[in-house]
Amino acid sequence: MSGRPLHLERRGKGPALMILHGYTGSAAGMRDLSQAFAGEFETIVPDLPGHGLSVGRATHGRYEFEQCVRDLVATLESTGHQRAHWLGYSMGARLALACAARHPACVASLVLVGARAGIADVAARHARRREDELLASRIESGGIAAFVDDWMAMPLFASQQRFGAAFLDEQRRTRLANDAHELAASLRGLGPAAQPALFDELAQVTVPVLLVAGELDRAFVDAGRDLAKRLPAAETCEIADAGHAVHLEQRDAFVRVAMEFLRRASSPEQTTHSYPDQETA
Repeated sequence: MSGRPLHLERRGKGPALMILHGYTGSAAGMRDLSQAFAGEFETIVPDLPGHGLSVGRATHGRYEFEQCVRDLVATLESTGHQRAHWLGYSMGARLALACAARHPACVASLVLVGARAGIADVAARHARRREDELLASRIESGGIAAFVDDWMAMPLFASQQRFGAAFLDEQRRTRLANDAHELAASLRGLGPAAQPALFDELAQVTVPVLLVAGELDRAFVDAGRDLAKRLPAAETCEIADAGHAVHLEQRDAFVRVAMEFLRRASSPEQTTHSYPDQETA
């Protein structure tokens, strides 16, 4: 099955930069980040399937990971670009990495925030699938508001509590714009357990890769270091005083690091660079 372009937001001029949001997010939630790069890049920010305005697209009520990868390639091509730099957060990072593995001609470089290459252990993958199915059922039965409150209270996002009510209210408002049944379908089809494990394909991802994690997000710091060992041209960056959502919690530090990497990746002569263990905000 061929890809179908997703709803997108587009701004700026220059080399193409695809920006992919995380689970429960949307293109609207990435506008601030998109604007930060639009001075030097043409940013293309799709609503991922089941999110924002890319809804009602599931076949028989289900989304499928490989179809989403094809949809992202079709989305890029719909803008007139054949190749782009890709920046992905969490679920978006997993999808961007899969695009690089499945469609390397479309990817010039990768900036991945909170990335993983899937779940290699079969038993662990099955256990995660059961957990995700239970969560998807709770989303459908309990409704979007109850789910968003539970989601934002997860330990993974605890570091965001310090930013105060206005910040948290904006994050909640963005998530509430999604639909409970669509989010449940997206979790079943695009969640970590549904993603094919990419570990055997990582050696063929030869484009420059920047793996970013917040210093407070130790699981993804370790995951990034493991990925860096498997990818031929990868760099890691640990940003100080940030948790899982680095691009939100330490936006300026993240943009500075990512922009420097993307400028180098866009240059005719790419050079490697070693970041310190912590990039101060």
